[in-house]
Amino acid sequence: MSRALQQPLGVILAGGLATRMGGGDKGLLEIGGAPLLQRVIDRLEPQVAGVALNANGDADRFAGYGLPVLPDSIAGFPGPLAGVLAGLDWAAEQGADSIVTVAADTPFFPCDLVPHLLLAAEDAPHPLALACTPRSGEEALKSGGGKRLNRHPTFGLWPVALADDLRTALGEGLRKVVLWTDRHGAGEALFPAEPFDPFFNVNTPEDLARARELAS
Repeated sequence: MSRALQQPLGVILAGGLATRMGGGDKGLLEIGGAPLLQRVIDRLEPQVAGVALNANGDADRFAGYGLPVLPDSIAGFPGPLAGVLAGLDWAAEQGADSIVTVAADTPFFPCDLVPHLLLAAEDAPHPLALACTPRSGEEALKSGGGKRLNRHPTFGLWPVALADDLRTALGEGLRKVVLWTDRHGAGEALFPAEPFDPFFNVNTPEDLARARELAS
């Protein structure tokens, strides 16, 4: 079967510390009458075969969502790659070949994210790809090297077959997502950034105010 026809599992990454928001769970903040996390679930569920939540701490605070909660298997909040690994280990238990990750604080990501990621990975050595958008104006390059693209490392397609490789890399201290994805020839799924970047995420109180404006 072609990779493009296989439906991955979905993992929502919510394992960060939210220090710029004063701590707590950003996904539980409300915009437009609904928590960020619920908006993310509603966008992701139709695109994948099942959904889990990567989060640390007491899982009971997410009980109302009815999702499996996957804590990082590596201590010390090492970043999104730890959440990816937790998702890959869960997917392996389900017999899945791949996962797609999204961030819990990004409520407007594309409703066609998964098919574009699958297509972007068709020519890659593994079903591995990151979402990206064009740079616009004076926007700083987030993680794209010398390219005119912003890669969004929490929005990606990840192969279960590379879980042990990722586990080893994390154990060796690797934390930067694109260093690992570049090592394995990841594809890039390009999305338009107009009228606004769909991967806009809520990091600060000002971002939350803007998200509420966009939601309305």
